[in-house]
Amino acid sequence: MYKRWDNVVGRPEIQMFVGALQGQRARKEIFITTSKFTDEAIQYARGIESKIILIDGCRLTNLMIDHDIGVSAVASYQIKKVDTDFFSEG
Repeated sequence: MYKRWDNVVGRPEIQMFVGALQGQRARKEIFITTSKFTDEAIQYARGIESKIILIDGCRLTNLMIDHDIGVSAVASYQIKKVDTDFFSEG
């Protein structure tokens, strides 16, 4: 299910999400938002029997970067060290 959400995601939204999936007998759920979750939403998700993973915008961005999904490199850097063999006589 996809829904654009501009505000923080609260407990009522998580409860509706979990309730909608209970009819499907889902035991594991993932709720992804580009926004943030309220503390109440996080506590609710931790306290229910079903396993629900909450991924907010910050975590989503980090996952995208870590797995190279939907991102592109803008710059790269070289790290150099002094080659001591270059200065030795031999």
